Amino acid sequence: MTPVDPTQPYDDQNIFAKILRGELPCTKVYEDDWAFAFLDINPQAPEHILVLPRGAYVSWDDFSMRASAEEIAGFVRAIGTIARDKGLVEPGYRAIANIGPDSGQIVPHLHVHICGGRPLGRMIPE
Repeated sequence: MTPVDPTQPYDDQNIFAKILRGELPCTKVYEDDWAFAFLDINPQAPEHILVLPRGAYVSWDDFSMRASAEEIAGFVRAIGTIARDKGLVEPGYRAIANIGPDSGQIVPHLHVHICGGRPLGRMIPE
């Protein structure tokens, strides 16, 4: 798949938009007014959850510029709630948002990966 250019307009036919609309199945783990979360279909850790804002945002930059303060707070709180609910806070977890082609972002909808359930090692090897 081609990495996403985060400066491009939102594509409402992306896979996450279809999941949010209920057009594609997923294993939901959390839902509120600001966020929707589900299990990654190709987990990289024992716990690997994708958290999406409900709004149509391509990247963190797009989200931080256009989302309301209430949307931003709700989305960030959802990430914390999910980590607590999954028991990941005490042992630790990683929250990753890949933005743009250099990061390997594939789906043009902002999403945060919550990964944990085992020691994850260094983020970027020395």
